[in-house]
Amino acid sequence: MPLPTAHEALIYLMVITSASDRDMTDVELARIGEVVRTWPVFIDFDAKRLIAVAQDCQLMLHADNGLDDVLDTARRVIPERLHDTAYAAAFEVASVDLEMRMEELRVLQLLRKHLSVDALTVAAIERATKARHRMLT
Repeated sequence: MPLPTAHEALIYLMVITSASDRDMTDVELARIGEVVRTWPVFIDFDAKRLIAVAQDCQLMLHADNGLDDVLDTARRVIPERLHDTAYAAAFEVASVDLEMRMEELRVLQLLRKHLSVDALTVAAIERATKARHRMLT
C-alpha cells in the first residue's frame, strides 16, 4: 500500500480516535465530515473520497502493528508545522460527544507523543475545543 497523502493521514488520525472505543458514533462521523468540509487544511481535498480514505485506514489498522503503523505513517507524511493541526482534528472528534473514554484518552496521548506536540499547545487546543462545544443549557 502506498503512503497516504497528508490529507489522508489527517483523516486516519480522526478515524483512529473515533474508533478507539470500538464505537464510531454518528456524531463523531459527522464531525469528521464537517472538519474535512470546513477546515482550511482540507481546502484542496476531495471530500467525496472521505469514505474510501476511512476504509483504507481501517485496512491499515487490521494489519499487524496497525495502530503503531498509522501513527508512524502520520508522523512521516504530515508536515511538522501541521502536527498541532492534526492533534486538534483528532481532539475535535474525541470531544464532540462531550465525554472522553479511556481508549480515546490513550489514543490522544499516543498522538501527542508521536507528533511531539508540546504540553502548552495541547492545553490550548483542548481548552479552545471544550469552550467551542459548551452550551447554555
